[in-house]
Amino acid sequence: MLEVLGSIWWLIVALGLLVTFHEFGHYWVARRCGVKVLRFSVGFGKALWKRTARDGTEWQVAAIPLGGYVKMLDEREGEVPADELDQAFNRKPVGQRIAIVAAGPVFNLVFAVFAFWVMFGVGIPESRPIVGEVTGIAAEAGIRPEDEIIALDGDRTRSWSHAILGLVTRALDRDEVQVELESVDGDRREVTLDLSGIGDDYEEERTLEAVGIAPWRPVIPAVIGEVTEGGPAETAGLRPGDRITAIGDETIENWNWVPYHIQAQAKGGGPITMTVDRYGTERQFEITPATQREGLFGSRPVIGIVNEGPDEATRAKMERAYLLMRHGPVEGFGAAVAETWRLSTATLGLLGRMITGTASVRNVSGPIGIAQFANSSANAGLSNFLFFLGLISLSLGILNLLPIPVLDGGHLLYYLIEWVKGSPVSDQAQIAGQYVGLVALFGLISLGIVNDILRLVG
Repeated sequence: MLEVLGSIWWLIVALGLLVTFHEFGHYWVARRCGVKVLRFSVGFGKALWKRTARDGTEWQVAAIPLGGYVKMLDEREGEVPADELDQAFNRKPVGQRIAIVAAGPVFNLVFAVFAFWVMFGVGIPESRPIVGEVTGIAAEAGIRPEDEIIALDGDRTRSWSHAILGLVTRALDRDEVQVELESVDGDRREVTLDLSGIGDDYEEERTLEAVGIAPWRPVIPAVIGEVTEGGPAETAGLRPGDRITAIGDETIENWNWVPYHIQAQAKGGGPITMTVDRYGTERQFEITPATQREGLFGSRPVIGIVNEGPDEATRAKMERAYLLMRHGPVEGFGAAVAETWRLSTATLGLLGRMITGTASVRNVSGPIGIAQFANSSANAGLSNFLFFLGLISLSLGILNLLPIPVLDGGHLLYYLIEWVKGSPVSDQAQIAGQYVGLVALFGLISLGIVNDILRLVG
């Protein structure tokens, strides 16, 4: 229940910020162009709070937080006093109307750059693209365990998120990709990864598996190093030095699986069964986990144990594998612009491939998926939440620029046609476009919700 509340809360926070910034773009440019703004609303429906500014603009927060709008003076929406006709939106030159409509998506792109800039200033933990187990296509290409993927076709890959995003688009197109690698000894070489052999059952979310690459992960023995005094584990009888061999019916090979299986076994609400090896004798314990809060609404089951830590060799590998991406103000701004460009081109590329049928429409997420992402990123820390905000702001800006009537991109299309032909698009064409746009938008939202539900039940 707390996780659901957390997801709803952080979705409202994120949408509130992004919608406000988007609509402020429309408002700010409209005022610069001399258009009178009647209402600035965050949300739809009944107003929960409102006030009227000196310039006559009514500012409000409405009950349904899934969007917002800026209502401008416009003869098409009601009678306009003669002395205010010069402030009506529809009376402005087509160039100014284009600027006003485009300002919302542009402000979303600006917000994305700002979010990434702050993120790099705070520092975000990342994993370098160091390869673990290698099979299939990757092994045939000559990629070896502990190689670091330095670049794909010359594009630098500083983290696994960079590498995966680069591999997804090339895997969808079944391309060859030149992979620059660096071995653990520092030697660099280049191999050709032929992705034409990927099967028809390829799924984007399983790209690394299809290519035959598993990210490197430290292998830490499942030996308890510390037991929290008074915690569930100590109460049950666990001691430092116990080697965990099983949790429930699941065999434990190393510590990487311990937190996962504790959480999985604790979902039922009762005690979990843990089997340990103590000085060569197998013992079994029943442990009732405690609940530890994470963030405002998050929580997770804990039993109060810590591993004995990696050995010196593993520690050296971990230092190579993990980094904190942090930059100063000037370098950070450049990195933020580069990140915005990287994600924009990847999003547009994926969108184009979905339209042509190359990529699966399962990539479309709805409000449930976005809410879950918002909650998990907020619980993971400020830098992760800033990345989420930047990514969603970017997606919102790109979505609104699509030439779909009822979206900003649809209005821009009308005004561009007017600019070319010298006269407005007919009212009949605009009304027909509105119906088509509503159907397309409803279909897109429905697809996202269906995908969210399938992920939940899957």
